[in-house]
Amino acid sequence: MEEVDDMSTFAPGSAHLTCRALVVDREGRVLRVRDPAELPGARAGAGDRTLLDAALRAVTERTGLARSDLCLTPELLTTPVHVETVGPAHYEVTFALYLSRELPEPLPDADWSPVEQVDSGYLRNRLSGLKLHGKPEPVNASALIHDGDGRYLLHLRDNIPGIWEPGAFALLGGGREPQDRTLEDTLRRELAEEVSGLDLAGLEPYAVEEATGTDGLCVPVQVFSGRWSGDPDGVGLTEGVLLRWFRPDMLHRLRLSPGTRDLILRHAAGPAARAPVIPRPAKAPDAGGTELNIVGVHLYAEDADGRVLLGLRHPDSAFAGSTWHFLAGHCERESAAACLVREAYEEAGLLIDPADLELAHVVHVLHGPSARPRMQLVFRARRLGGTPWLREPDKCLAWRWWDPDGLPEPLVPYARTVIDGIRAGRGYSETGWCPA
Repeated sequence: MEEVDDMSTFAPGSAHLTCRALVVDREGRVLRVRDPAELPGARAGAGDRTLLDAALRAVTERTGLARSDLCLTPELLTTPVHVETVGPAHYEVTFALYLSRELPEPLPDADWSPVEQVDSGYLRNRLSGLKLHGKPEPVNASALIHDGDGRYLLHLRDNIPGIWEPGAFALLGGGREPQDRTLEDTLRRELAEEVSGLDLAGLEPYAVEEATGTDGLCVPVQVFSGRWSGDPDGVGLTEGVLLRWFRPDMLHRLRLSPGTRDLILRHAAGPAARAPVIPRPAKAPDAGGTELNIVGVHLYAEDADGRVLLGLRHPDSAFAGSTWHFLAGHCERESAAACLVREAYEEAGLLIDPADLELAHVVHVLHGPSARPRMQLVFRARRLGGTPWLREPDKCLAWRWWDPDGLPEPLVPYARTVIDGIRAGRGYSETGWCPA
């Protein structure tokens, strides 16, 4: 047998893929089916959406466990614990899972065995390094956001098959990714991806809840509580349909999971929800003081003919739907250059060396009297790696090069301001501000 490190070489149409599940209980033992004694496994078939799906099917069919009896490990998430060649064009892909609960009685067709009895030597060595303890831990994070005056912020999800709780109100948040150091990092990344301009100064762990994922697995969720009292219409919603404040006595009128409803009611009955609100005085238009600005980054790229790269935003985009705009994004906890490098690859598959970026223009934007000011940084890329393609078709419908003298309509107004400013040699513009 040969260990395999790169799954990208697999050709599912020609390869035999056996997907196995390594289920670990709270004593660190591994689940093995009888006759023959082995990890539950099944060949990946056309009905399996993913290789993990095939492994889960093997567990449910061969042991009688339900998918809800299982959860992902925080160490590996959906990454295989092991991939191995067992014959010509025959690969075994093994996924690690934990029991989500103690089983009330033994399983009729399976046994629990020490890790040392796992047949594959490669896999035994891998497990000895991972030290999987079998105790479920949260792999998702959600934000229970309240205003201190009895209202709770809920997010209406898109009614699209395949997403979690489609068409229902839910808390903001999402799943952990390998680069997240902590679950608070997970939550702050998800908040930045879902809503721009929603700044929570403090997040505190509040509770661990259980939900059911789209694949049927049990998902432990770390819920953080946070205070905010802003206007949901004054932030930029990039995922879902809308954000709204609701009081607990309105929850029965919403499509909402019972777990989320109970969580909010429990929090509303506690002292934190009734903490006094210290209002922030409204500023007169000419008042002084510091106000935080949202920082956005934009790519100004030209081809050999001097044409500018623009993208047509999806009609469902929270900002500028069905409108042409630069490739752009909001800074997370990263430098502006690093943000643009990341966004260019995530949105269009473009590779940019930060050393090839130069600041071409700054435009200070105010979209309305109650909106947060936005400082939009526009960088020129001297070189691009690759050709733009649609990596996020739910956000952008097309990438196209445009002659600056024949820009498309509709075009985001401040994008036109930027292009005109760059062509005129100006480094700064502003839009939406009242004249001094």
